[in-house]
Amino acid sequence: MQIRGSRSPTQIATFLEETTVPVRVACRTPGGLWMVSLWYQPRFSNATEDDPETGADPDWVLECATASSADIVSFLRDDPAVAFEVSTNRPPYRGVRGRGTASIDPDPEKETLRALLERYFGGTDSELARTLLSERRDEVTITIDPAVVSGWDFSDRMRDLE
Repeated sequence: MQIRGSRSPTQIATFLEETTVPVRVACRTPGGLWMVSLWYQPRFSNATEDDPETGADPDWVLECATASSADIVSFLRDDPAVAFEVSTNRPPYRGVRGRGTASIDPDPEKETLRALLERYFGGTDSELARTLLSERRDEVTITIDPAVVSGWDFSDRMRDLE
């Protein structure tokens, strides 16, 4: 993964872990471009701390869940290239954007969806959760593997807007 922008790999990983706004995912369709917002969770394959001895940076993917019948699933099966952004909606603006590839895997036990309901709502006891977790609904996991990532944080220059 290539890192650009003003944020370190660890700062980017920390932002993704702590921020619970949807990821915006852009992909190609037969008719042009498409963008959707999805819940996400970062999944790290090594420590989220920079390792001074090895120089290793956090390595991660973003996992999302959606219905197997969602339009984005068919679009990504045809062309797995994506762009994405996770950013705050209020000043001071902070975020991570990038591009990479998406893969789709069945999630018959809805493990990713359950984890996302815990992350965003603290549990699965809501009517929304019960609807989404219905046995009649087939879920998939969309995994975004970033190739190029850029992070930014405008807190210093927007300090008076907080």
